[in-house]
Amino acid sequence: MQGAIARVCVVVAAAILNHPLLFPNENTTIPEQDDALLARMREHQENLEAEQKRLEQEIYKTEKALISVEDSESYSWYFWSALCLVIFFTIEVCRQDIVPAEIPDPVEDEDGYFSAGYLSANAITLDKGVLNNFCKTRFHSYAHENGRVQEFVEGFADDLLEALKSVCDGEADMEVEDFVGIGSMFESWRVCKPLACDLIVPFTAPQPYRFQFDVWCDSVTDIPLDLQGCVRIKLIQPNGKNCVCGAANLGDDMLCLLHNINDFEKTDEHGFEEVFCVRDNAYLSKAQIMRWFQISITRAWRHISHKYEFELAFQNLDVPGALKIRFRSGKTVVLNVTPAVQFENTDAYFISHFPSETSNPSDTHWHLSLTVYERNLLKHLAKKLPTNSCHIHCLQIVSFLHKKQTALTGKSALTNYHVKTAVLHLLLSKPHSVWQTQHLDHRLQDLLSFLQKSVEEKRLYHAIVGNPRVPVEIQIPELFRSAEPINLFRPLVLQRQVYAKMVDHFQEMIRNTSVLVQEYTPHFPNGHMGHKLSSATHM
Repeated sequence: MQGAIARVCVVVAAAILNHPLLFPNENTTIPEQDDALLARMREHQENLEAEQKRLEQEIYKTEKALISVEDSESYSWYFWSALCLVIFFTIEVCRQDIVPAEIPDPVEDEDGYFSAGYLSANAITLDKGVLNNFCKTRFHSYAHENGRVQEFVEGFADDLLEALKSVCDGEADMEVEDFVGIGSMFESWRVCKPLACDLIVPFTAPQPYRFQFDVWCDSVTDIPLDLQGCVRIKLIQPNGKNCVCGAANLGDDMLCLLHNINDFEKTDEHGFEEVFCVRDNAYLSKAQIMRWFQISITRAWRHISHKYEFELAFQNLDVPGALKIRFRSGKTVVLNVTPAVQFENTDAYFISHFPSETSNPSDTHWHLSLTVYERNLLKHLAKKLPTNSCHIHCLQIVSFLHKKQTALTGKSALTNYHVKTAVLHLLLSKPHSVWQTQHLDHRLQDLLSFLQKSVEEKRLYHAIVGNPRVPVEIQIPELFRSAEPINLFRPLVLQRQVYAKMVDHFQEMIRNTSVLVQEYTPHFPNGHMGHKLSSATHM
């Protein structure tokens, strides 16, 4: 028996000592063309299997001869046999990990978009003095101009919406509510001209209709994973289930105090569902809503155009309310007025269109917009950050670079909203003290690196949905706070051409960063920066 045990130990020791995991080669990458190495590995495996079979036969003979021996010795043999099999099984499992495959370069994804000419954001040189001068000359004037532009836009929007409410039929149209200002103009990080303002215009269904939301993060909904952050909005028609008048015969001379007896006739006459919903179901159609909104805006403008000395026209007919205001002086203001549905009694909205939209061809899936909470989050964090924090300048610089690169190489899937999302993630993850103005160059490099990594991994999570770092003071609805994080780059996983263009766009932007900053920073013969800033636009 001792001889058998010794042979078992010798076999196990030999297998372990000869295993490639114990003494790996210096180059852990096994070339595909190394046939000799693969042949030796296969021969080694066959020898191990043959030795295992011979050992099993030896153990079987030994056990048969020792049946009359004490139980303790018999149990010990079972133990050694089981141990031997476990060791061989472990060796076999580990051997499966040694397969002939190339180890990819750390900066190369499965599509090879980063294999050639890759430039890391950490490798670019950013001069702190040049950056400071760049921000002063490019963005300082916008801070003084924003107040006057907002005042004009808010006054005009109020007038236009009042006219919009007056032209809408209270029984056959949606009911329009007061607008909500969002975006860079209202968050004080506007970077370029022409002046652009983004407004959300909530609308509700007239009585007795109401909306029902099929939210993507609700377990009972069937919204695809590719449409994270979207909902379907169902128009609930009036029926007898909500009132006793539908279940009881009140007589011809009785009138329900909850429902006007003419409501059903009016809604049927106007075909309310056919105007705003997809055919054959009760879900709101984005295309139908856009058509209604554009017609209503046009009618409203006709009522008030005599009061203004500028032209108003649709800048893009594919966007619900992309309006362009052109003054006699030639200056323009872009006004993006987007119809939206308010989610219950919160500051969350579901909108028909994102200017940065790269997917979602569905006509019934509406986008979640938490921009009001994002604006509140920026204000909340600004109170805790150092005076003259550099986070806004970081956001402005990258947005400026993105706009200039777009002018050079065309549009891509990357948007300013992605940049703002990255800034919010960095603000929530880094100490407040590191955002002092003297650290602008380091924080800008952090932002570019964060975006570069997000592009490489095709993963950029929404700054608010499912993010436990968001302070409770922002009062995010619990439904969205507890939801799974939304990957804003998820649609790019299947859109290879769109993703490839975004990679090229970002790489070119990284390469051109230093050049663009230098080019758009004015230099003067005496070596000092000029203090004369462009005057505010007169309207």
